[in-house]
Amino acid sequence: MVWRLENGRHQIEGREEVTIIVKMVDIRSAKLCSNGARGFFARHNLDWNKFLSEGLPEEVFIATGDDNALRVVEKARERHG
Repeated sequence: MVWRLENGRHQIEGREEVTIIVKMVDIRSAKLCSNGARGFFARHNLDWNKFLSEGLPEEVFIATGDDNALRVVEKARERHG
């Protein structure tokens, strides 16, 4: 989770909870391939097609504990600023 102001800047007090949605662009930004990502999704029983169409919350990736998944989450966070 990231706490940020309406204008997108991070804040500490009076915060709003924002869930980061991880998308395919984040996998590519982490320099990972789609074939490897598909295997990851299969191993963790995640819906590949839903991911491609909507993305998935960062918590889904974090819960796997996978190092590459955590890299992808970092890229998603960078994308969201």
